[in-house]
Amino acid sequence: MIKALYVALLETKIFLTDKAGLAFSLLLPIAIFALMYGAFGGQTIFHGTAYMVNQDVDAQGQANYYSDLIVEQLDGLDSLDVSILSEADAQRKLDRSDILMAFYIPEGFSDDIDSGLSSQLTIKQRGNGGDEGQIVASIVRGMVENINQQLQVHAKVAGAVGGNYNQDTVNEYLANRTVSVNTSVGESSAPDPVKEFLPGIVTMFILFGISMNARALYEERKRGTLERLVTTRLGVGQMFTGKFLSYVARGFIQTLILLSLAYAVFGGDLFTTASFFKALFICLVFSGAAGAFGLIIGSVSRSEGQAIWMAVFFTMSMVMLGGTFFPIPEDTVFFTISKFSINTYINDALRAITADNASLTSLWPELLIMAGVIVVGLAASRYMFRVISK
Repeated sequence: MIKALYVALLETKIFLTDKAGLAFSLLLPIAIFALMYGAFGGQTIFHGTAYMVNQDVDAQGQANYYSDLIVEQLDGLDSLDVSILSEADAQRKLDRSDILMAFYIPEGFSDDIDSGLSSQLTIKQRGNGGDEGQIVASIVRGMVENINQQLQVHAKVAGAVGGNYNQDTVNEYLANRTVSVNTSVGESSAPDPVKEFLPGIVTMFILFGISMNARALYEERKRGTLERLVTTRLGVGQMFTGKFLSYVARGFIQTLILLSLAYAVFGGDLFTTASFFKALFICLVFSGAAGAFGLIIGSVSRSEGQAIWMAVFFTMSMVMLGGTFFPIPEDTVFFTISKFSINTYINDALRAITADNASLTSLWPELLIMAGVIVVGLAASRYMFRVISK
């Protein structure tokens, strides 16, 4: 067993000094995760501009009360900027399609409201005003409706308490005439992109290591490296065990670095300290299953190309069938087929840990299946393991 450990340590040292291999094993999955998180994980926040033409001004060119109130309240919204244009500038920009929508506050707007008359804003647009314009128009209509409700409240108060009143009077009048809404907020049904994609990224690149392992095993057998090693005191069984342990170590190193980076970046939103180590243990078991498959493919391959393509086909099949990035609907044929993919069990286990901090005892079915894959895979690969190329 000591000699097998020496073989494993030597193989792991070679892996860590191979800069190209490390870049493929570590930097590529990080880059892919960043791209997927950016594509699917961002929250889209609307931000637009309301182009206003304020014709409701006094003799000094200052905005009257209600037109100024509309502009001030719109400008106070985080989702909206307000740009004040002259009538000529607005028309010129509309004609040239520099803007697709403009809002006109007509002359005498505030005076009509003070006189108890109705008044209205005018919207000029090109075509349908564009998507942004329609959203801005909806926001402006909502703001105008809010001001309209305030005016109705003031009219009610004036009728109830007489003509002379101030804002304190309004507040006192409304104190016992309010309606509140009690909102119960449940958990969001939208999936967390980090928890959704990270397990798939980690497991996919552990499986990609199978191709490197299988190719390396074939090359060593072809060059006679394995044959020369067995002429020493190193037995075939010890060499086989050392190879398997080195494959497990490679997969675990990848997992350790990727999960550590995820823990450092996302912190408590993704892992607790306990769930982090549980995830590492789950990935260690999965690395053993992937290492067994790498030994099988490397043992049966008759050429370097065959070793690579067999490993790629196996990896992509497991990734596609295992619900690696998106859940597979139940009660479908594809869901039944997915039970034959080892990725199904590792992904389910990692998502249960990151989402619910599941205990290892609750994940015994997944662990048992992966352990069974290791036992069967090692038995099969040991039977097919050869040190001489035929």
